[in-house]
Amino acid sequence: MDHATVDLLLTTTRTVRRRLDLTKPVEPEVLQECLEIAIQAPNGGNQNRYHFMVVTDPVKRAAIGAIYKKVFHQEHAPLSGAGDPGLPVYQQRSATQQNSASYLADHLGEVPVHIIPCVESRFETAGTFRQATRYGSILPAAWSLMLALRSRGLGTAWTTLHLYHEKEVAALLGIPDDVTQAVHLGVAYYTGTDFQPGPRIPARTRTYWDAWGQNR
Repeated sequence: MDHATVDLLLTTTRTVRRRLDLTKPVEPEVLQECLEIAIQAPNGGNQNRYHFMVVTDPVKRAAIGAIYKKVFHQEHAPLSGAGDPGLPVYQQRSATQQNSASYLADHLGEVPVHIIPCVESRFETAGTFRQATRYGSILPAAWSLMLALRSRGLGTAWTTLHLYHEKEVAALLGIPDDVTQAVHLGVAYYTGTDFQPGPRIPARTRTYWDAWGQNR
């Protein structure tokens, strides 16, 4: 494999907010091609419990966007500690990040494609094993989908705030009661090509060998 290309894809695929093209259509065949790639990700017991809700209808996109906007500005912000100077530096959002997140909240309904990766069954009250297995059966595919889309010039915004009103979104889209929505991806072609690796705490400082807290 070409390590440079693979590493570039892995280190520069991230949530895109301001740079999503809200006017350029996304071809259904490109989406389907990327979804076929995404389902090659690992899933628990190879039971294929994944589902993908693709939303292109403008009325339904606007409705989801309105829910997200309400959560972002009215319900989630007071709980998130956004802008709280008492948080550790790595948890504080910069003004640029905050503005970017706010922009997405105000325009999510205009993003041309929404994809909600889902997994069969409800497990919010189940034990750790079952929760890990179920989320492990859909989240790897969602990340693979982001990578496949990025390689084709499409950006994605990984969001979860709509889950504050998961049942409302389920009713809007006809998602069965026994299906769990795992994440929401806003999908569009992106503008510009200068994506860079994001700021991260070095893995070495968070990697322990044989005992918790023991670094090399």
